[in-house]
Amino acid sequence: MNCNCAYKREHTGVVCWTWGSGQCLPSFLLRNFGLSGRLVSLAVLQTEALYVTVNDEVFALGTNCSGCLGLGDLQSTIEPRRIDVLCGKKIVSLSYGTGPHVVIATADGEVFAWGHNGYSQLGNGTTNHGLTPALVSTNLLSKRVTEVACGSHHTIALTTDGEVFAWGYNNSGQVGSGSTANQPTPRRVSSCLQNKVVVNIACGQLCSMAVLDNGEIYGWGYNCNGQLGLGNNGNQQTPCRIAALQGVNIVQVACGYAHTLALTDEGFVYAWGANSYGQLGTGNKSNQALPTQINTDKERMVEVAACHTSHTSAAKTQSGQVLMWGQCRGQAVASPHLTHFSGTDDVFACFATPAVTWHLLSVDGDDYMTVAQSLKKEFDSPEISDLKFLVDGKCIHVHKALLKIRCEHFRALLNETDEDAIEIHQFSYLVYRAFLEYLYTDTINLPPEDAIGLLDLATFYRETRLKRLCQETIKRGISEDNAITLLSAAVKYEARVSL
Repeated sequence: MNCNCAYKREHTGVVCWTWGSGQCLPSFLLRNFGLSGRLVSLAVLQTEALYVTVNDEVFALGTNCSGCLGLGDLQSTIEPRRIDVLCGKKIVSLSYGTGPHVVIATADGEVFAWGHNGYSQLGNGTTNHGLTPALVSTNLLSKRVTEVACGSHHTIALTTDGEVFAWGYNNSGQVGSGSTANQPTPRRVSSCLQNKVVVNIACGQLCSMAVLDNGEIYGWGYNCNGQLGLGNNGNQQTPCRIAALQGVNIVQVACGYAHTLALTDEGFVYAWGANSYGQLGTGNKSNQALPTQINTDKERMVEVAACHTSHTSAAKTQSGQVLMWGQCRGQAVASPHLTHFSGTDDVFACFATPAVTWHLLSVDGDDYMTVAQSLKKEFDSPEISDLKFLVDGKCIHVHKALLKIRCEHFRALLNETDEDAIEIHQFSYLVYRAFLEYLYTDTINLPPEDAIGLLDLATFYRETRLKRLCQETIKRGISEDNAITLLSAAVKYEARVSL
């Protein structure tokens, strides 16, 4: 599957991108698929996508490897399907492993996990794959988690108290337990992090990193490429402080597949680890076991970005410029290069392999709505309407001015009365509502059998265009079962419907 795409119908729009195209950017799709005025959170895995609507509904689509869509089955889907258990949960952090498994944290501090679980990376004490999101409860029920991060098959979580919990695959010590035995349930990472406050976490494929509130940075796990920044290539089974950065105040850490980026409070960027694609930004392809400051033309950086599935790096400047380096569609870019992007997310959407989001992406569209969109939104809305029709005991809220503009019948009627409620007896609620909605939208949405009644109304009110739309609807819906009924209607209302 070469296209990672997340889309919602009329209530959301589309956000997608294609591997290697460099053309389908979130900002472009916001303009072209109707996401104006809506906030969407999006996460794109390798061949799957999850997204959250402005109403906190959660949807998923894609190939569904290991049940990572959380839909309760293993079926792939190109149509978005709702993950009911997560709706209304207000997701604040999301991460995923390469199994894949997915872990989220909610605004209430709960953690849910699902997908691949061969190494207990879901934290439920088993190795059974999880087809639906399940609460991760062991040792976390009394905690509020604010951030989650996943490596290939392990997971770490950060609480409001600055504690780190870890579970899952541990062949290189990446869960920080002091051994290499897999950790089936969340366990606090203590050792030298005991009595310290962690403010930021990240995972490489087989390692973990943590930034403290005092600016210190610690790493543990796999280190054969020097990705822990300790000056050696030995694995670490418990957290170890990066001594080479003593006196430097780190505020953010990001991990690639086997390299690490760190941002200081002064806006400098340090990098270390694997460098076969130039992902350290040092101008060469030599691995670095110690942090090396990157030359970014002296402009202050405010964000660094990397993803544990790729060898790509990115950073954003205080003025909003985005730089990238490392693996770029199979090519090596050994020094930071200026891009035309406005966000680091676009770097990974267009150039990383695979093209995945490096964190939970928030997409904020503008507030602009066309006149047609505004009118459609206000149909049958009681908030600012000044007239209602009573049909079959039900109310339909409308605006007198719009009805006068759109229909000669209403112009004459409403000029003769100042009533704010009008009863209708000769037409059904379904038909009359469809008529009024047509005046707001220029479209009708009725099955052919119901369009017969609307055709009657269009004839009565001498609405020629509406009559033509009804004829077309009836014509498209002709079948053996309804042909006689529709023919009778065509004759009665003098409709030109070819049977």
